[in-house]
Amino acid sequence: MLQKPKAKNARSKRFLVNREPKVVENAKSAIIVRGSSTSQVILDTLKDLYALRKPNAVNFTKKNEIHPFDDETGVEFFSRKNDCSLFAVGMHSKKRPHNLILGRTFNYQLLDMIEMGVEKCATMKDIGAQSCAIGARPLMIFNGESFAQDEKMILLKNLLLDFFRGEEADRLSLKGLEYVITVTTGPPGPNGEPGLVFLRTYTVDLKKSGVRQPRVELALMGPSLDLRIRRIRFPADDMWKQAIRVPKEIKETKVKNISRDGLGDKYGRVHMGKQDISKLQTRKVKALRKRLDSRPAKRPKTE
Repeated sequence: MLQKPKAKNARSKRFLVNREPKVVENAKSAIIVRGSSTSQVILDTLKDLYALRKPNAVNFTKKNEIHPFDDETGVEFFSRKNDCSLFAVGMHSKKRPHNLILGRTFNYQLLDMIEMGVEKCATMKDIGAQSCAIGARPLMIFNGESFAQDEKMILLKNLLLDFFRGEEADRLSLKGLEYVITVTTGPPGPNGEPGLVFLRTYTVDLKKSGVRQPRVELALMGPSLDLRIRRIRFPADDMWKQAIRVPKEIKETKVKNISRDGLGDKYGRVHMGKQDISKLQTRKVKALRKRLDSRPAKRPKTE
């Protein structure tokens, strides 16, 4: 492992301070690593993943002797050296052809990862459609009940959301939504194992509809991947608790008797003490006075 370097000047000190833990962290970066033995399918897949992750990604074009499931020190070394918490490793062998590994690190230590086989790949170049802008954020759509029931698919969903989320933003313009990623699960295997996972990427085209809301059309952009899950490493319980911990500085302070519904509308609840109606003073209330018209007519005075 790399030792923590010491700052020699003000510039290197600012660089090291930028890498230190913060209340609001920087946008997550990913390393795209090529294994010692790869196929053309894996090379095309890594190239398209790097194109979707730009500019928060580092692409390794040279071969690297790296096997995350057998030895995790290589991934942790690259993670610390490049200050990246996400990684994608591609390799190819006779036992595991067209192998793709997606994973995460926390505090430069391996957190979790998923190994998948790329059974079919249609790249951006093969489709020839217009690509999205660099740094655009996608809309993620997950189709299938297994994403809420199966532990492996739940972890895959969480990992894909973390991999493609990009920089955090409170608001997003409709015109800024340039592409959509859909992830669909196929039927399970005969032994109950997860079926194929179909990952498709589409560009968004907004056209006139005659009303205020535009008509949305999707065009296949690529990459289009058919993935099959092979091996999974789940995160350790203690490390997972540290990774999802929210700092006290950004936690929302709960206000009593105030709640919000699913649409974000704010509701308040007012509690009133018990009132004794018998003690209310009503004589001086103008609305309760008798009107002059309702009073009985006075008798004329007799001389």
